[in-house]
Amino acid sequence: MPGFHRYARLAKIVCGVAATSGVISAVVVKNSTISTKTSNENNLMPNVLAAWTTNFHPSVKWDSNWDRRDPESLLKPEKSQKTSSDTTDNGPNFQAELNKLKPVANRHIFMIRHGHYNVDGETDEQRLLTALGQEQAELTGLRLKELSFPFTIMTNSSMSRAIQTADIIAKSLPDVPRDVCDMLREGAPIPPEPPIGHWKPELKQFFEDGARIEAAFRKYFHRADPDQAKDSYELLVCHANVIRYFVCRVMQFPPEAWLRISLHHGSITWVTIRPSGRVTLRTLGDTGHMPPAKITSA
Repeated sequence: MPGFHRYARLAKIVCGVAATSGVISAVVVKNSTISTKTSNENNLMPNVLAAWTTNFHPSVKWDSNWDRRDPESLLKPEKSQKTSSDTTDNGPNFQAELNKLKPVANRHIFMIRHGHYNVDGETDEQRLLTALGQEQAELTGLRLKELSFPFTIMTNSSMSRAIQTADIIAKSLPDVPRDVCDMLREGAPIPPEPPIGHWKPELKQFFEDGARIEAAFRKYFHRADPDQAKDSYELLVCHANVIRYFVCRVMQFPPEAWLRISLHHGSITWVTIRPSGRVTLRTLGDTGHMPPAKITSA
């Protein structure tokens, strides 16, 4: 019975036993329609997937228009070219205008957490960098100088510890223009999940700070403008909560996960936004430029 044997072969599960580790791995047969109209056995072979790849449908798909700057979303299709049966060909004029809106450069954003500071200060003016925090900022400035990137701007939070940190970094990067932004001030971006018992801001603080920090994200995180010909390198000197929220948002991770991340003082977090809108997290909280004894987070 050739047909029976053919179906029997398709029902087999191939197992391999790793002798050294005792781990059993399986190859799972993906369901497929079996054709009986051909005698070519190659056409009867099923699609085979390794056991750890069976969940090949992503749980969350990437939103390519996350910054609302996808070129195709900025143009209306030409009515004269668009028909009910063809919604993809919008004519040469549409394509020409679309090409004008396509970015060509990468945006590199470096987020620097301020140095260690006096956490016992009651006001912002009293929460100044400690001697260790000043040394951390100096080491970070030297590291940024060693990278030799053509930084175009350094924007810092208007809080005292961020201003101090930026001032110290500027000694290593004296030619980089400066700016200050109130939206980068520390705050409570969104209630964290899971919540923690020792840090419970009032809901009104999340309501107020969250809108401000989200506005800062939308201001600084987006793909390059079409007229930007070269890659850009920008510095943001701010705070741990703000940076962690930014990372979750730009990577399209659940923003409530921001408190699961820990950042050291003076650390460098580097994000690249490509012309397509895709994002690469190159470093997260890097302090490799500091001696172990100088690394702190609280």
